[in-house]
Amino acid sequence: MEEKNTKQNFETMPVATICNGTVIDHIPSSKLFKVASLLHLETAAQPITIGNNFPSKLLGRKGIIKISDQFVSDDILNRIALIAPNVHLNIIRNYQVVEKKCVQLPEEIIGIVRCPNPKCITNHEPMATRFRSNSNQEETTIACSYCGRKIKSEQIELL
Repeated sequence: MEEKNTKQNFETMPVATICNGTVIDHIPSSKLFKVASLLHLETAAQPITIGNNFPSKLLGRKGIIKISDQFVSDDILNRIALIAPNVHLNIIRNYQVVEKKCVQLPEEIIGIVRCPNPKCITNHEPMATRFRSNSNQEETTIACSYCGRKIKSEQIELL
């Protein structure tokens, strides 16, 4: 009997509401801690809620991050999109969702990914890297605009 209550409580476990801030939802469970790392949450002074392995009809299991009194820059959103495309971002003000976004990989990624090709000019000259994205249902890849090297999402190294 006790085990059943534990399962029921897990499935209906409330996650604290926030007055103002950012909620990042529908993060694949396997990517949650990479996203948290990008946000540098370990140095944050404001309240943060991180939950993982919540049931999700879309993903099976998902993660969620709630950050009080902090809003995520477009640069950080682009970095999140490289690691976990299609997460949902909600901006909260006065306990109300005022903006919703589905974070998607931009068509062009400039200056945030290292090209793994040792012969690529971006590894020898002081210039920003530039990649084109190609995303489909099965996988996300990006291609260097200078040397053409294609990289799968799990091989991406952020600068």
